[in-house]
Amino acid sequence: MSGAGYDVVVDVDEEGDLGHTDLQEDLEFHSSNFNTDQPAGGRKLPGASSGLPAPATASSGSSKRFLWSLSFYAQFFDVDTTSVLSRCWAALYPRANFLDVLEGNADLYGPIWIATTVIFILFLGGTINKYLAMTGTAHFVYDFKLLSGAAGLIYGYTLVIPVALFLALKYFGSESANLLECWALYGYSNIVWIPVALISWSTISILNYVFVAVGFGLSVAFLLRNLYPVLSATDKQTSKVLLILVVVLHAALAIAIEFTFFANGSPANKDTPKEDTPETKLLRMLF
Repeated sequence: MSGAGYDVVVDVDEEGDLGHTDLQEDLEFHSSNFNTDQPAGGRKLPGASSGLPAPATASSGSSKRFLWSLSFYAQFFDVDTTSVLSRCWAALYPRANFLDVLEGNADLYGPIWIATTVIFILFLGGTINKYLAMTGTAHFVYDFKLLSGAAGLIYGYTLVIPVALFLALKYFGSESANLLECWALYGYSNIVWIPVALISWSTISILNYVFVAVGFGLSVAFLLRNLYPVLSATDKQTSKVLLILVVVLHAALAIAIEFTFFANGSPANKDTPKEDTPETKLLRMLF
């Protein structure tokens, strides 16, 4: 190499270091735009820019397997006790839009347990109402048809009406409709019926009418306040019709609760025997 006119000088210190190479001061990291997942055609793969694994829906498994997995339904119950209690309080004492209280994390845990609690309290209240109406007249017998009737009424209303409302909103072009939020809204609105059922067991019909009417007013006001922004996304005439249907269907629920469990002419007090016959006395002695 000396014949080519180049001179090379290497400075070696006593410790054998090749000059001054302070890596801690000179070494810097720089961001790179190089992406190993970038295909030759320039089209990005899903999830390539974030460096995260592909979502479960992008896997080779079928959607049916994904829908039938427990992890799919577990996301609807991903809520703690504090959040459920705060949502129950927001339904009883609404100061803000309930959809804002949900914060985009609507759950089914609260609605299911609230509906179940309402069913058992309606059965308990209707049974007490029947017992008081029969005191001193005949032997009291539990009527478990009240329990099945309460289950069909509350579960059916809470499940079917939100689905029908969601389909109607989608049909009329609403982009903000969400089935899970509709279920959560109707489910948490049922909490009003818990105190109503607890105090509506007396045999004074007019008092029970007042309690059920107050419960209807509070719950329907809660529904209208939170459904109006969603329903108003449709045209004016359609939103009016849907609001009227919401009120009418909720009034039907309140009337069914009153006449099924707490009215003098309700099935809970219908066909009550006034006195024991010899046959019923004999059967009761034997069994």
